[in-house]
Amino acid sequence: MNMEDIIIKKRDGGTLTSDEIKYFVKGYTAGDIPDYQASALLMAIYFQHLDKAETFQLTDAMRCSGDTIDLSGISGTKVDKHSTGGVGDKTTLIVGPLAAACGVTVAKMSGRGLGFTGGTVDKLDSIPGFSTSMEPAAFMAQVESIGIAVTGQTGHITPADKKIYALRDVTGTVENMSLIASSIMSKKLAAGSDAIVLDVKCGGGAFMKNLSDAQELSRIMCEIGESAGRKTVVVITDMSQPLGCAVGNALEVREAIDVLSGRGPADITELSLRLAGVMICLGGSLDEGTGSMATSGANAVPNACAGNLADSGARNVPNEGAGNLADSGARDVPNEGAGLADGAALARQAIDAGVALARQALDSGAGLAKLRELIAAQGGDPTVVDDPSKLTIAKVAVDVVADGAGYVCEIDAERIGIASQHTGAGRARKEDDIDYGAGVLLHKKVGYPVRPGEVLATVYSGNAHKAEAAAAEVKAAFRIGEGKPEMPILIKDIIS
Repeated sequence: MNMEDIIIKKRDGGTLTSDEIKYFVKGYTAGDIPDYQASALLMAIYFQHLDKAETFQLTDAMRCSGDTIDLSGISGTKVDKHSTGGVGDKTTLIVGPLAAACGVTVAKMSGRGLGFTGGTVDKLDSIPGFSTSMEPAAFMAQVESIGIAVTGQTGHITPADKKIYALRDVTGTVENMSLIASSIMSKKLAAGSDAIVLDVKCGGGAFMKNLSDAQELSRIMCEIGESAGRKTVVVITDMSQPLGCAVGNALEVREAIDVLSGRGPADITELSLRLAGVMICLGGSLDEGTGSMATSGANAVPNACAGNLADSGARNVPNEGAGNLADSGARDVPNEGAGLADGAALARQAIDAGVALARQALDSGAGLAKLRELIAAQGGDPTVVDDPSKLTIAKVAVDVVADGAGYVCEIDAERIGIASQHTGAGRARKEDDIDYGAGVLLHKKVGYPVRPGEVLATVYSGNAHKAEAAAAEVKAAFRIGEGKPEMPILIKDIIS
């Protein structure tokens, strides 16, 4: 087989065979195919695209390029949840315990943060004693024992994806839906779960800036999941402003504890319940047609024949009270023609039944208890759940105040994420150390009324110069206007 022939074939609009795709992936990963030829093929793919079969074959070839995790020894349907990355996104810390408390088997591999998006592993590392490095046998034994474990990704998972992505990043070939989808799904398929819930962020603080692109990416990822025999559901969610109020590591763990204690911001609470509800459906934790907890070991997905997902959305509607962590939010409102338009295989009634169970786990304290159990099982101090002040916050604090009166009309999520990174909470390079106590805490969200001198946010850092510089960036991220803005829809679509 000849690499030049493969490049020419795709350049001219031809369809690559499975063997040709495997030849490219294997050869490039091994170093037998040079960067210039790999770049040429990626550019040909960028312009000529991949069809459904080619996209799956590329995904599968990358999945098989390194270690794959075999979770078949763990009983039950294993469900994974993955976010495409956002600002203030600590949903794994909430959704995982809620789903596990409802009987879902959660075997989660997570990554570290890079740039302005935070990583779940970094957040967990801010908990005293918590270990995210687990041997496979210990990982599987913990999942079998308590229903949940979260470990860092091994460096041997999908090495082809790592190498191809690094090349795409410097050759102008990142923005191709098939290449993006295959990169995400190769890692998820290699992680071994039976079902996958994907939270695709959409908006200024996300890679997908508009809904149509997010929907296209979501459909491709669902097709890949279907081809691989994995149940896959995508929830497209808003990232036009940070999710919740805390952006950082220890700050976000504190907020996750607040949510599981029933006093968290409404937007992150609503989204977490929705994601947990989908996981419960996929994990078979409902009796068919009853909406109650399954009492048998069956892993059947609830009856999804009736209804669809197109009937409701959620908007970020602020409580115009005192700007603490609990007042920003989301309410279920009728979807006025946008969002949740893709109906799909899981009926709305099944999702709603799953959400109701997740809410029971939240209200009863079962989700919080499961987080405590998870922390203890992985060597952390479980008393942080009862006393979050044990999660150290950086000592330098700088308030960002409003210059005038009006309403918060916009909070640039990406700018807030970059400001948090600059406090020391994030990395510019993979080898950078981070300050687990640094970050940004918002006191106002979009739609909040403000008066001159009111605190919009507080910046935390271990370095006064970094704190002051980040505070200026946070201030620039806020736009205050005279009129109350329309609230963004929190959950824009659900696709399967």
